[in-house]
Order: sequence, then C-alpha cells, then structure tokens
Amino acid sequence: MSDLFRNHSFSSRVLKHKSLPLYMTDEFDFFRCLKFEDKFYRKTVSNLHRGNLRESNPDNRYSKLFPGKKTSYWADSVATARAEVKKHGSGNNLLTFWAYDDSTSTFPTLSDREPLIIIDGRELGFLEILEKIEIGDELSAEDKKIIKKISNENPDCLAYESHAKAGGVNFLFFEKGFRKLAIREVRLRLGDAIGKNTRRIVCAHSSDYTPSLESYGEYFLPLAKIGKDEQYEKSEEYLSRSMYLEIGRIQAGRGNQPA
Repeated sequence: MSDLFRNHSFSSRVLKHKSLPLYMTDEFDFFRCLKFEDKFYRKTVSNLHRGNLRESNPDNRYSKLFPGKKTSYWADSVATARAEVKKHGSGNNLLTFWAYDDSTSTFPTLSDREPLIIIDGRELGFLEILEKIEIGDELSAEDKKIIKKISNENPDCLAYESHAKAGGVNFLFFEKGFRKLAIREVRLRLGDAIGKNTRRIVCAHSSDYTPSLESYGEYFLPLAKIGKDEQYEKSEEYLSRSMYLEIGRIQAGRGNQPA
C-alpha cells in the first residue's frame, strides 16, 4: 500500500504537478459494485464493462460539474464499492467489477501505455463541491475556479472521499482514463437468493495480471452459472487485444534472450 492511495502499489513511481495535486503513476486496483438485475444475464464481460462508462446526463451530479463528459465511478476497495451501492438501497444481489490499469500488466492488451493521470480532489475540497450540487446550493467563484482547473488538466480520473465508507476513496473516471482499464474479474453474488449463489469470471490471472482474453466473452446465466459467446473471439476488440498481447509476449521473450 502506498502513502498516496491504499489501492496503489507502494513501489510505483509517482510524478507530481508543480502546483496542483495531480499525479502521474500506475499499478492500481479499482472496484465497482452494481445492483444485479436480470437484464445483465447473457451480457458478456466485455459488454458489462463497456456499460460502466455513462453518457452525460443533465440530472447527474457529475454531469452538472463536467457537462458533456462520459464518466465512470470506481472505488479503492470492495468494501467502499459495496458501501456506495448499498447507500442507494441495492439489496444483496451484487455484481462486482475488479479492474486495473492495463499498462501495468506483464502483458498489456491495449495500445495506450501512458500511466494514469489522477487529480486528488481530497486536497481541493471536491467532496464539498459535490455536496453543494446535490442539495442545489450555488457554487462559489472559488468552486468554479477549481472545477475549471480540473477540466483544463484533462485528467484520467479524480479521487475524492467516500461518504458511505469511512476512510474510503472514490474515483471518478473520465472516458480517457476509463479506456486504460482492463478487467481482473467480475463476481456475481445473489445474496438475496435462497442458495446465496456466487460465481466469478476471471479475466487476468496471478500477481502479474496475465490476461485471459477469452473470458471477456463469458457471461452469467441464472443461478450464477457461466456461459460463453463463441462469436466474441471474432470481434474487433478481441483481435485488437490479442495483437497487443502477442506483441508484449514477443518483446518479453526478446528481453529474456542473452545479449
């Protein structure tokens, strides 16, 4: 655990902006919980993850601060993510995503290898600004100045305190940063069902997060069973990820050869 965020590797290099609490670094885990609904059955991990990026909505508090921007909401731990979704009365049927920044995998599968660019909103009072939006209070000139600074830096995500979990941290991802995320696993727990069925789909294995790309084409079936879309391996996403994965393997092989 690093001094910056508890879901951040202590060994990662950190570059800091000269005046803003803006950091460029890597090696993170992120978590997101959703209330599970029947409509999620037979949706592949790829489609479920894609649905985590929300369109701008005038009724959404984040959209009021960053109009026109697509956003996705993640947390620093499973406990924080669960507390956030239960705050809205989700019940116990939960879908939990575990993601990581793809570039830190031993074998990345995306083209973007840039570290994450994170603004620490805890140092800017972002939560207080968010609370004003929630209750309809007018933002001060200083509040608007802070939001403008954040937008001008075009970060991947913005960190701020969780109200639902003491000590927890939430991460508001913008589209650019969301596109840097890969899935470690997706877990379904039907806690309200008699059998409390649980099942997970693993998309990256071991401590070096070695990808299992075929798993992105798997989906959940009733009673927490797993099915597979055989057409996924013909998709543009799968072929693109496979290409970058193979490039990484070739480069790793060359690095192991004697000079």
